[in-house]
Amino acid sequence: MLSQDEIDNLLSSLSVGLDQPAVAEAVAGSGGGGESVYEKRNYKLYNFRRPDKFSKDHLRALQTIHENFARQLGLVMTAYLRMTVEIDVVSVDQLTYDEFVRSMPSPMTVSILELDPLPGQVLMGLGYEVTSSIIDRMLGGPGLSEPKAREMTDIEQSLIRRVIDRALLSLEEAWRSMMNVNVSMVGMEESYTLIQVATPGEIVALITFEVNLGNKNSGLISLCIPYPVLETVISQLSAQHIFHRQQANVPIEDQERILKKLNHAKMPVQVLLGGTTLTVKDLLELSVGDVIRLDKAANDNLLACVNGRPKFYCRPGKLKNKLAVYVYDSVEDVEAIEGFGLDE
Repeated sequence: MLSQDEIDNLLSSLSVGLDQPAVAEAVAGSGGGGESVYEKRNYKLYNFRRPDKFSKDHLRALQTIHENFARQLGLVMTAYLRMTVEIDVVSVDQLTYDEFVRSMPSPMTVSILELDPLPGQVLMGLGYEVTSSIIDRMLGGPGLSEPKAREMTDIEQSLIRRVIDRALLSLEEAWRSMMNVNVSMVGMEESYTLIQVATPGEIVALITFEVNLGNKNSGLISLCIPYPVLETVISQLSAQHIFHRQQANVPIEDQERILKKLNHAKMPVQVLLGGTTLTVKDLLELSVGDVIRLDKAANDNLLACVNGRPKFYCRPGKLKNKLAVYVYDSVEDVEAIEGFGLDE
């Protein structure tokens, strides 16, 4: 049983608000003592209407994958349309599906995609500026977009499907850095409002691309990936996993071939006798005959740099009347090097 004072304390704690630490009151009531023990507990705010399901690492991995997709698609579109097409990733965000739908313009060419073996569906939308410019170019025009938005005709939809098919091949190639997927289009609509691939409160990842066509027109491409699509592989969605998979995808024969070609590449090698630091005043006053004292003695080790980076310790000598150095140790820690004017 709680006393009236204890009930008042519990009711007053409700007015503290979410910005204050939560205070829980534990009542120890043995033998009629009835003393209250207050315990402060730390808590983390959690918005049930918009929970964060994608971590920063997940979003960075999605950005890495789709930056590769943007580069490949830009090259494909440039060759297909015979005009300069530049595509860049503008943002990678997470929001609810309802917020995503309400933020998208209409009309917009929306493709419903499936990434087998991942469950669910993904949406890719092309802004009207992009589709009208592409259609104008495919029909022999300069690639200009129409000033007034309208719905596409059946012929225009057939033309834009050809472009989307090429985009799906680039998307498949980009996703291979994380996993092998088969991307297929199962439908196409003129607005996001006509499609329901997730519940209104479901979290989705939104990747937004900016498209510049022939330095004349620009538009946006959006890619919406609901969280349930990636839920089974969310542990693989990291930059480290993508890096290791990219290395594993390179066959050993290709690695050996690359190394064999690199063996003939020429690299500049310099040997540092020593170094020092001078003020600008001393540097301006230098003249013929002046002596600059280095920070190394004549019998100290020298430092060999490959392509400007310290790599080996060596000692001076001669070989067939030419200056030479004898390499006797490698540089393990560049930051531990003392002297040679590198301290600064």
